[in-house]
Amino acid sequence: MAAAAALTLSACGSGGTSGGGGDTNFVTGHNGVDTAKKSERAKAPALSGKTIDGKTLDVAAYKGKVVVLNVWGSWCGPCREEAKYFSKVSKAYQDKGVQFVGINTRDTSTTPALAFEKANGITYPSLYDPTGKLMLRFPKGTLNPQLIPSTLILDRDGKVAARALEALDDTALLKMLKPVLAEK
Repeated sequence: MAAAAALTLSACGSGGTSGGGGDTNFVTGHNGVDTAKKSERAKAPALSGKTIDGKTLDVAAYKGKVVVLNVWGSWCGPCREEAKYFSKVSKAYQDKGVQFVGINTRDTSTTPALAFEKANGITYPSLYDPTGKLMLRFPKGTLNPQLIPSTLILDRDGKVAARALEALDDTALLKMLKPVLAEK
């Protein structure tokens, strides 16, 4: 029972700190948001596969747009808290050069993931990653997703510009997104 509780807490958190050592070239901001200077950003790894609705998706196809990556699970309380804000901001920014992509993880089937998206008005695609393999593609010591939920902002060149390791409301999400969107 204690092991199950520890696993649950580690898998779905409401905040955290960055791990790893050495010069990571990012600055920890307030509220669990880390940012990287434009000249020091790491390229996001290849993120592709099947979506929860069975289509094929490659995040690299969105190069030239700012991409908001949100790692979530239908079983995650903080993910349920933030979903309405992601739905709202994704719709408001869909014609402004921004693409939202979810990464659904640790759901054992797509059924609860599809129900979660329908219940929360999520209209953007979500890669289905039940074992967390996509999260593990991010190198240690970079702005990698470490918790569920995690949110990453990729710049127009496909590099990781910002990361949050906690549930976000629309104000916090826009605070991460707008500076990257304003870059030329």
